[in-house]
Amino acid sequence: AKISLDLFKKIISDNKEIKEILDSKDYSLQTYYMGMVDDQEKVNLYDGNIKVVDPQGKEFIRFKAKDYLSHIEERVEPWTYVKFPYLKNIGWKGLVEGINSGIYRVGPLARLNVAKGMATPLANQACQEMYTLLGGKPLHSALALNWARVVEIVYIAERINELVKDKEITDEKVRTIPEGIVGEGVGCVEAPRGTLFHHYIVDEQGIAKKVNFIVGTTHNNGPICMSIKKAAQRVIKNFKVDDGLLNLIEVAFRAYDPCLACASHCLPGHMAMKANIYNSDKKLINEIIRKEKVR
Repeated sequence: AKISLDLFKKIISDNKEIKEILDSKDYSLQTYYMGMVDDQEKVNLYDGNIKVVDPQGKEFIRFKAKDYLSHIEERVEPWTYVKFPYLKNIGWKGLVEGINSGIYRVGPLARLNVAKGMATPLANQACQEMYTLLGGKPLHSALALNWARVVEIVYIAERINELVKDKEITDEKVRTIPEGIVGEGVGCVEAPRGTLFHHYIVDEQGIAKKVNFIVGTTHNNGPICMSIKKAAQRVIKNFKVDDGLLNLIEVAFRAYDPCLACASHCLPGHMAMKANIYNSDKKLINEIIRKEKVR
């Protein structure tokens, strides 16, 4: 993990193009952030409260996972199977950024933005160094997502080393048998892509009657769309698009590590891509199709 962190920092420092993207407002979004924190305000992946901060880093709201429906609403649009979550107390203002928009982000960078540090020493040091080098907290750059991911790799490595020595989890009694059927339950974990709510309603036999998932890519659906638009407006000139430009646009959304199969609840989840280029009159100018490679 330490080698990965050192290598990542070296690549950033040696690559002028990556540094320009890190500093570019075209690869940045001013949004709210959501993540789980423990009682010490440190990043926690399994146990804690959900904390939301505004684009300036000020705490906006904090709630328990079971109350997520009181704070999150999902917008449905006719042109996509993926919903658009937003903060209910702000409201849906469309795919726009800023403090007056209910759009928020989750994931590695969001977790670091809402927390006051990491719970392990090396990861905490790496976290503070990232914010120092990139200009302070919170960070909004798409590529900072990847840096935050590396910081979390260090945290996970340190945490694994702690857990393998924990007598509580190495005890033989590791399974709790349910004593009855509650009827409804909500769980939440911080998955690699971001906050994951899972909500179940069952009948008297314990058979699921209603299930709702809000996964990381669903939370980030709005920001992903906005990031793609910003990047496209930066690199596409005179309606000319090639694979090189598509790669620069992909930088914006690949940073989120999106799983459209998870977000749309569709199993295939193919990655073939079609880019339609329209002019200001909404007239189709060009179409580029990248077919999925057969493995």
